[in-house]
Amino acid sequence: MDIRPRTPADLPACVEALAAVQAADRYPVNWPADPGAWLTPDGMTTAWIATEPDAAPGQAVLGHVAITRDLELTRLFVTPAARGRGVAARLLETARASTPLPLKLEVSSEGRAAIGLYERLGWRRVGSSRATWLNAAGEPALLHHYVSP
Repeated sequence: MDIRPRTPADLPACVEALAAVQAADRYPVNWPADPGAWLTPDGMTTAWIATEPDAAPGQAVLGHVAITRDLELTRLFVTPAARGRGVAARLLETARASTPLPLKLEVSSEGRAAIGLYERLGWRRVGSSRATWLNAAGEPALLHHYVSP
């Protein structure tokens, strides 16, 4: 698999990949009115995608991650078909290598697989809080806050 910076031509394939993730996992919990904008949050500085080797811009995306200017890792996902291949770990490694400073992230307590991955890779939970958005049960989501190793 290849990891490379996301280009504008990749956005439709990223939205398609996100739709597969949302159908399987309800991430994001509520489908955004503009998924391309959701994948490009305010303050985003860089986003990377995972693709099959030598895939052209706009071809199938296996996974995605972004970083904001306040060093928050966000919009990390891997398509159901690509899971178990180390895609998320490679995306996290790429994001971490982009800055010498620690990264932070938030993950819903419902994201048990993601939490397991972060903790296996050495991310440290530094707190928890309630979100302003509702989880699948219709309650304010419990967010766990992590810092990179």
